[in-house]
Amino acid sequence: MPSSNPLSRLFGRSPFGPLQEHIGKTYAASEQLQHFISATLEGDWDKASEIRDTINNLEHQADDLKREIRLSLPNSLFMPVSRSDLLELVSLQDKIANRAKDISGLMLGRKMQIPQPIAEPMQAFIRSGIDAVEQAQQTINEIDELLESGFGRQVTDLLTRMIEKLDSLEHEADQLEIEIRGQLFELEKDLPPVDVMFLYRIIEWIGELSDRAQRVGGRLQILMAR
Repeated sequence: MPSSNPLSRLFGRSPFGPLQEHIGKTYAASEQLQHFISATLEGDWDKASEIRDTINNLEHQADDLKREIRLSLPNSLFMPVSRSDLLELVSLQDKIANRAKDISGLMLGRKMQIPQPIAEPMQAFIRSGIDAVEQAQQTINEIDELLESGFGRQVTDLLTRMIEKLDSLEHEADQLEIEIRGQLFELEKDLPPVDVMFLYRIIEWIGELSDRAQRVGGRLQILMAR
């Protein structure tokens, strides 16, 4: 018979199960942005709206998981990591899903068109952000192995390399953002000023996907060091 204990039901054998489930929703929401941008470039706003709904639903699912974790996690557990560390991690992860929702919402609401000269670089930029979120997901999914090994040197080194790769992906996204900003600057004189302002905002928000993914890795490093 299933346990009626909400903590047992939520966390099962591992306290990190819901954390991993949450970042899975976060990554899924972010990954949909690639399809969303493709739809906007094609001018298919019906499809873009459907994808936006998918992103919105995934973000809501992530919110529900975050809320359940906060309500079900007691003040003290016999775990090698603290409650506050787990809550901080889920909060950082949740901000990624929120930003994916923000990007799709603003672009759909204004029916924003990415100028053709920067369409391809923008798709590469979005892909770099999604790749960083995927790397953060893979890194979080290593936690169980770390616990089982007692934070052994081999697994700790593996996780460190994964975090270093996450840092590299974030740096790559930063470079792409600089290039796209420069290209948009060259196009400004031919575009409506309001459109330019919102394009810069979208570029900034896309850059935050990789920034926030990197912060997940940074928080995990702090967790490991304690």
